[in-house]
Amino acid sequence: MNLRKIFSRKKRIALLSLFLLAAACITGCQQKKEPVTKHGFYFDTVVQITLYDHTKESLIDDCFHMAETFQQELSKTEPGSDIYELNHAKGAPVTVSEDTLALLKISQNYQSLSGGSFDITIGALANLWDVKNNPGVLPSKEAITEALSATGWENIQQSGNQITLKNPHTQLDFGGIAKGYMADKMKEYLNAQGIQEGFINLGGNVLLLGPKSNGEPYTIGIQKPFSSEGTPMFTVKPKDGSVVSSGIYQRYFEKDGRIYHHILDPFTGYPYENGLLSVTILCPASVDGDALSTTCFSLGLTQGMALIEETPDTEAVFITDTYELVFSSGMGKDIPYELVESSP
Repeated sequence: MNLRKIFSRKKRIALLSLFLLAAACITGCQQKKEPVTKHGFYFDTVVQITLYDHTKESLIDDCFHMAETFQQELSKTEPGSDIYELNHAKGAPVTVSEDTLALLKISQNYQSLSGGSFDITIGALANLWDVKNNPGVLPSKEAITEALSATGWENIQQSGNQITLKNPHTQLDFGGIAKGYMADKMKEYLNAQGIQEGFINLGGNVLLLGPKSNGEPYTIGIQKPFSSEGTPMFTVKPKDGSVVSSGIYQRYFEKDGRIYHHILDPFTGYPYENGLLSVTILCPASVDGDALSTTCFSLGLTQGMALIEETPDTEAVFITDTYELVFSSGMGKDIPYELVESSP
């Protein structure tokens, strides 16, 4: 695998994750034991794991084996995966893994919490837009209406380990939550092996493995939206937990001076236009950070912030389209932060 080529062709997607890793490593690698970092490529994302003990390198390989298994279960593009089989079953029941069932349950919770704004049945619409590869061609209104007709949680039927997509055109997409779930499982495994320091970085999703032994926090930089050089707008200093960002600058294309991004509204069929550029979530579990970053972005600043203030042990930072930073009430008190660059 040529990681240089991967980084090159994934530059826009991976830019945030690269800066998060660099910032975390600056303050995290000053340990007595020599650190070890390894890279993999799963779920269309460069995965980087750093442990602060080079003698535990084999545990990173174990995590990559786990990632391969999750990809074979949960990726919509992996032939034979649960999601691939469901999306190609044409309405027939499919027996799925316990991980798939767990993610369905978590997804249903966030679908309900968001009033339907977070929706894993949006796959047909996501395929239609294909923002990652789209050269600037807008789908027709008729095609969007057709894709929307296959969207909705009512199309999912469960009986034990069997899932049926009642509408044969419904397509599931766990892209907004699978990486967080995988990161949590990796951390659970590493903690069970006695690893308490280090971090997992999955393309804009950083999960800390535990507090540093010297008691100091990690420093993680959050990219200024659309900054080609990965310029940080601010840094956060958590001691543990997850930091996840979702934004319109990660995957998008431009048409007639307008940006069309990958966070799609399951009610209108178009990318959200709500005055936000990104949302960063800080919380204990990465799967919740994944889901909440998308959920809060879809809800918009007012409703999204209200949800964060009601959610225990969770903080957020919203960046508006005027580059204003809006912090939840616990930022600066429970989790220190530092402004780096705040002008457009």
